[in-house]
This record gives sequence, C-alpha cells and structure tokens, in this order.
Amino acid sequence: MEPAGPCRAQLGSANDSYRNCSAEEVIYQDATPLSVKIVLAVVLALVTLATVLSNAFVIATVYQTRKLHTPANYLIASLAVTDLLVSILVMPISTMYTVTGKWTLGQIVCDIWLSSDITCCTASILHLCVIALDRYWAITDAVEYSTKRTPKRAAGMIALVWIFSICISMPPLFWRQAKAEEVSHCVVNTDHVLYTVYSTVGAFYFPTLLLIALYGRIYVEARSRILKQTPKKAGKRLTRAQLITDSPGSTSSVTSINSKAPEGSSETGSPVYMNQVKVKVSDALLEKKKLTAARERKATKTLGIILGAFIVCWLPFFIISLVMPICKDACWFHMAIFDFFNWLGYLNSLINPVIYTMSNEDFKQAFHKLIRFRCTG
Repeated sequence: MEPAGPCRAQLGSANDSYRNCSAEEVIYQDATPLSVKIVLAVVLALVTLATVLSNAFVIATVYQTRKLHTPANYLIASLAVTDLLVSILVMPISTMYTVTGKWTLGQIVCDIWLSSDITCCTASILHLCVIALDRYWAITDAVEYSTKRTPKRAAGMIALVWIFSICISMPPLFWRQAKAEEVSHCVVNTDHVLYTVYSTVGAFYFPTLLLIALYGRIYVEARSRILKQTPKKAGKRLTRAQLITDSPGSTSSVTSINSKAPEGSSETGSPVYMNQVKVKVSDALLEKKKLTAARERKATKTLGIILGAFIVCWLPFFIISLVMPICKDACWFHMAIFDFFNWLGYLNSLINPVIYTMSNEDFKQAFHKLIRFRCTG
C-alpha cells in the first residue's frame, strides 16, 4: 500500500530532512484528537509570544538606558534582535506547520521561511560565540583590548555573523527550485550530504567547540584574577594593629603593625619586637577589588549557564540533523521527536534574554525601571 501522504520530520535551522511515512503513521497523524492539536497550538503560541516580549524588552532596555550603551551590551542587543527575528519570522509558521503536519502556504513562502529559519537560528548561535570571544579578549588582554573595544568593532563582528549565516542558508536555494511544483510540504533536499556536514558543522559543532574552548580559558583566567583580587588575611605574626582614621569620611587608614621576633631570640626570654612599620591601606581599593572579584565570578557563572543552556537546547537537534541524512533508511525517528527537538532549539531564543536579564545587575535595574515607566505611563 502506497503512503497516503508525506510524513514531515522537520530538522529546523541548519537542515530539514523529510521522509515518506508508512500508512499506519499517516492514519495515526490523522487520528490525532483535535483537543491535543489545540493544546499544542496554544503552548507553542505562548512560547512564541514570550520569546517576542522578552527579546523586545532587552532591546528596549539597551536602547533607553545610557549606562548600557557599551560594545559588550551592543552584542547582547544584537543577539536579542536575532532571537526576535526567530520569534517573528520562523516560530509562528513553524507552529502552524507542527500542528497541521502539512504545508499550505506555497513554494515562495516556503523558501522565505526556510531561509529565515536557517539564517536566524545560525546567527543566534554565532552571536553567542562573538559574545564569548569579546569576553575572552576583555579578560585576557584587558589593557590593550579596552582601546579596541569600540562600537565599530562590535558592528564588524555582528556583520561577520550575518555574512556567515547567510553563506550557510544560501546553497539550498539553488536546488530547492527544482521541486517548485511540490508545495504539500516544505523541505530542504538533504541528498547533498556535503551540505549537511557543512551546515551542521558551521552552524553548531564548530561554534560549540569554540565556546567550550573560550569558556575554559575564561574560567581559568577569571579564577586566577579572583584569587589575586581577594584580600589576604593578616598573618599570625601580627601582635598589635591600631587603626587610625585620617579624617571623617576618609577612605584611607594607617595601620600600625608590630612584628614579633621568633621565640628564643632574646637571651632574657622576654618578647622582642622588630621595627614598627606603618602600612597605609586604601579601603576604597580593597572594596573595589572585592566588587571586581564578585563581578568576575558572576560573569563567569553566567557564561557557563548560557553555554549549558545552548548545548542542551541545540545538541539533540543537530545530532539528528547530521545522522539522519547519512544513515537514511537505516535510521528511524517518530515525527513528534523531530518536532520536539526543533522547538527545543527555538526555546534557546527565549532562554537567552532571560539569562542576561536575571544575571546582569545593570540589565535587571534598567529592566525594572522600564517596566515601572511603562506601567505608570
């Protein structure tokens, strides 16, 4: 018995793989209760709406808060713009396609949708790389990179991200037109195994290895700096410390320290004290070091959370994206699994702005001010 229709196994951003399904699978799809489809549509619509709002708020927060007008935050805002494009251009149509299981919008819309999917999702992933790269340069070469860390440089990095993303999304357009009459399903032809390898490696595997390497170096460097910036406790040889404040409100103090000589150094057995030393300690400097160390810990932790969320969201999808076109009929996955992994990848566009907003104090404060302004306005 011939299949009653195409069975969609969507593989999203870097590659879409489709296969014909058995008659039993078609019957199973058609027998899906309407209530299940409605619940699925509502859930996916809510995820899409939350992604739109969260990224829009990040963009608005950076735009309206002068304190956030820095090259590093411009990269974060650009990531939010990219994730916003995913939520506007890709997720609504994917919601319809996931729920109905068939394509009804024609070949032109299909081409635009698939190109937007591949380009925007790849750009979102690569933005994480340039943000980590910017962080790596800032922490390993702080003095020299501070002069190079300009809005123009950030714009150049963003431009390279989009150029590379477009280079990954363009090739399927050349062979997709050969099947312009087939509009019952929207596909990327995965017969080109070389493109599958090129797209998955360029869009995920290479960026992931780069992120892991950068995060490892950042963690080691940040850990080293934290240890250097943490004030050391006084040694046991200190026997008397007198704190003298220079003047009211002064941030400096003079500590008078007496060091005790080793026992037995005096013939009479009485304590012998070395020369008195006065050490001037800047309380403000110590406090600044503590704050800097705390920021390094938080920034490193945030980057780790972002990296972990990224891998959890995208790794299952890209494993299947690479394996399925290679093993072909020898591999089989249910359509629902493909859809789940595809939307798990989209979910990363919602997680990114939430992580940045909740972990960055400047973003959090500006975000709260923006919300209060909107509510009172």
